[in-house]
Amino acid sequence: MEVRTASCRCGALKAKAQGEPARISVCHCLACKARSGSAFSWNSTWLEAQVEIEGDSAQWSRTAGGGRWCTYWFCPTCGSTVWYRIEARPGMVTLPAGNFGDPGFGEPGVSWFVDRQCPWVRIETEGPLREG
Repeated sequence: MEVRTASCRCGALKAKAQGEPARISVCHCLACKARSGSAFSWNSTWLEAQVEIEGDSAQWSRTAGGGRWCTYWFCPTCGSTVWYRIEARPGMVTLPAGNFGDPGFGEPGVSWFVDRQCPWVRIETEGPLREG
């Protein structure tokens, strides 16, 4: 079974994921844009049992617009978010796909909050575009 490693920028915090993600998506919500520093975030969601964490982390939680919690774990040295969990997906862990360092990692099948997508962004998804 394939094992992929996502890591922070300095390499001190890693998430090793076995097998294939349950979903690869992009999100255009304002919180994901702020977290990623980009026009959208590229995410891979895994069953919690598929992911093993190595290294020290710090965490930060927030309440999303719908009243549910989101908790982010990040490297205390370089600040990169390496994984997060959201209340809406119990038993799942989301790893920002860019942390795998592989441009061919996988194409998104779902796009969230497309009503907040920057007008110049063009993302093709296999599945239907979904509103968040």
